[in-house]
Amino acid sequence: MANKPPKGIARYENVGDEYLQKRQLRRSAGWVLLWALGVGAVISGDFFGWNFGLAAGGFWGLAIATFLMAIMYLCLVFCIAELSAALPHAGGSYAFTRYAFGPLGGYLNGITDLIEYILATSVVVVGIGGYLQTLIPGIPLLFWWLLAYAVFVAINIRGVELTLKVALVITLLAVAMLVLFYVGAIGSGAFDPALLFNLEPDPGQSATWLPRGWFGVFAALPFAIWFYLAIEQLPLAAEETHNVARDIPRAIVWGIVTLLILSLFTLVLNSGVGGGVAAIGESAAPLSDGFQAVFGSGVTTVVLTLIALTGLIASFHTVIYAYGRVLFALSRAGYIPRWISVTGRFHTPARALILGAVIGILCALLIDRFSSTLGAALLNMSVFGAVITYTLIFFTYIKLRLARPDLHRPYKSPVGLTGAIVGAMLSILALFACFSIPDYRPGVWGTLIFLIVAVLYFLLYSRHKLVAQAPEEEDALLGRALREIDHPHGIDLQR
Repeated sequence: MANKPPKGIARYENVGDEYLQKRQLRRSAGWVLLWALGVGAVISGDFFGWNFGLAAGGFWGLAIATFLMAIMYLCLVFCIAELSAALPHAGGSYAFTRYAFGPLGGYLNGITDLIEYILATSVVVVGIGGYLQTLIPGIPLLFWWLLAYAVFVAINIRGVELTLKVALVITLLAVAMLVLFYVGAIGSGAFDPALLFNLEPDPGQSATWLPRGWFGVFAALPFAIWFYLAIEQLPLAAEETHNVARDIPRAIVWGIVTLLILSLFTLVLNSGVGGGVAAIGESAAPLSDGFQAVFGSGVTTVVLTLIALTGLIASFHTVIYAYGRVLFALSRAGYIPRWISVTGRFHTPARALILGAVIGILCALLIDRFSSTLGAALLNMSVFGAVITYTLIFFTYIKLRLARPDLHRPYKSPVGLTGAIVGAMLSILALFACFSIPDYRPGVWGTLIFLIVAVLYFLLYSRHKLVAQAPEEEDALLGRALREIDHPHGIDLQR
């Protein structure tokens, strides 16, 4: 029977125990596996994608953009660490925003999360295809895309413990490949600082400072984000973590520290080898080009390039995990069709994982049909969804710090409200930067249109089908009921 509160946009349906029994996850993760999940989700950004920022802004343009986005992510990580310890649910940031801003706010966060993660897998699978085509020319990209999705969706379906252990192994291998390149670039003499400034400048601009001017810094922001994008997925593992209040904050903070160090070395050393910024900024496989510059074009480079694929595979594998959990949580709560969230004998959201793969392949095919810069276009679209999510997370943090000082917080952000405000300003700046390059605007506008259609779906249909017993909803509704008892005349019933 529908339970209709007297006010608010949502209508809830009560479900029996059997509903949630068919939608259960299994606890398998400690902080080391979570660290691997977070770093693994992001590390492909050191292998592919970041380099397009060199073409957009030159070396110093991308360096300044990376510094600004590093500040934003530090603020984001600390906010997420506090929120995930206080509100540990598989919905991750959707659960945070749902608690603070009601069903519509939570749904919007969840949908932008899906845009980010599903498109991120499309970006990474394009990178995988690009690396493999440098080694085995002539095989269609679609073959590599289908093979990659088939293998890693199957691993994710098989079980979360296997998923996390595979993530740990390939993440450690990916980090090792990056360190090997750093040592080789310096030790072999292949790194040449002059190559950082060989991009042809725009008229009136300096080749050694900002060859695209300050606008180039602005245009490079989405590509700087690629060094860190998806670290925020860690709270999605809350219902599969042994000790959420301890493990997620520890894993996400150490994760961002790892990524900050890697991004610095990648930006400097990979930009200054081979053809320098002018060539690396347009490369489909920048680390492969880096290995060739360091070790030559022989068997060693081929072997290292194959091993370097682990960086792309690590992110591909772990972001598949992320979109599966977001689809699972939104479906379990009734925001999207409920059949998507049913888990099988492995206690993993198999239907959600397969559905996300189908959508990811279709997105890659669609952009490939209409864009000559497939990877960069998809990257901009993914970043567009991500920075909307980040803005909502920062606003959520600010709202809950002010409105719910009594909320139990086992971990507290060291940057507090100041960090959230600074982070929100930077995320809004990055949002506008997604529209800065004309070639990528159609994809970003298409993403925005999809987001509007998704919101209309909620307003016209799914808001009447929400599930009161879903953990994210139950927590928010209980919090509202308790506040109504304490403040019977001052409560917003929309939450």
